Amino acid sequence: MTTPSHSRYDTIVAGAGPAGVMSALHASERGSVLLLDSSALPRDKSCGGMIHDLTRKALAPYGKIPDRIVLSPRTVHFRYVDWDRGIRKATSLAFLNVDRAGFDDWLVSLLPSSVEVVGACAVTGLTQDEYGVDVACKSNGETLTLRCENLIGADGARSAVRRTLGEGVTQTYVTLQDFVTLEGEIPPYFDCVYMRSIGDEFAYAYVVPKGDRAIVGSVFYPKTKRPWEKQDKVLETLRASIPQLGESTKREAWAALYIRSAADVAPGGGRVLLAGEAGGFMSPTSGEGISYAVRSGIAAGKAVGRHAADEVLDAYEAALSPLRADIARRLRWLPVMESPIGKFFAGLTPTPIVSRITRGL
Repeated sequence: MTTPSHSRYDTIVAGAGPAGVMSALHASERGSVLLLDSSALPRDKSCGGMIHDLTRKALAPYGKIPDRIVLSPRTVHFRYVDWDRGIRKATSLAFLNVDRAGFDDWLVSLLPSSVEVVGACAVTGLTQDEYGVDVACKSNGETLTLRCENLIGADGARSAVRRTLGEGVTQTYVTLQDFVTLEGEIPPYFDCVYMRSIGDEFAYAYVVPKGDRAIVGSVFYPKTKRPWEKQDKVLETLRASIPQLGESTKREAWAALYIRSAADVAPGGGRVLLAGEAGGFMSPTSGEGISYAVRSGIAAGKAVGRHAADEVLDAYEAALSPLRADIARRLRWLPVMESPIGKFFAGLTPTPIVSRITRGL
């Protein structure tokens, strides 16, 4: 469906990723829910598709993640790689290796029939009063105005809801990700690769085996110019030493939050909540976002579903306290991790210590 069937809903959720789906699921306890996404559904999200233990724990009450969406190798461990110094440190931090599109589809399947799901429908503006929110959106070239008691913005790093709400726009990393054929097996690691030769705008690269393919991605700091050329150089460098990495079959571009202070985290205002990356909920140190999306989405949905409409924001902020404390702790580590000195000493630190630190970041 690409057009909402009603003009009024108890709750509207913008963004059909993990944060939005979990928000919609619990908001449905209150009444009617419209879950919309600016992309056509099912959408294709550029993501490594690695499920942290925190995500699995948060999702355990909703059922087991289906084996049909789990790829080979089933488990990948995080490995720190200082490419220029030839240092590789495998850690105990493990992820379930899934097909991201399949994971999103599974989450959507958990929604009750009272949640209406609409794709290719983008939020373009909002106004709110003491009784509710008017949401402007564009669908099939037509501008619609919808009314709801509460709006949840879970529409990603470049959130239109956050921007329209006036919470300020957080800068974003530029991310590029290639799917490459595998001409032989590679080790079962999520390799996080630091290369000094790519330039100061380059944060890190990552390599993850995905069945008969691998994902090779790069993360660049905000305002990087011509990042696709740098991604080509990353691929060339990696292929020279990892001959199993074959031809690229697809390249994706995306944006990821560039969290640098507690002010980048915003739960919302009035009758509007922000969840997932729209609210600044992701790890500033590792870039892991799915567990934060799921947990903040559950908190947002429960706040809407179980409290009076004018009490929702207070309930949500109270539920977010552990997540915000966790992000603040990680922010204290960030300057050390990103500094040349921090990266140098990471290569000298014994692997068991690196493993223990990584599990906390």
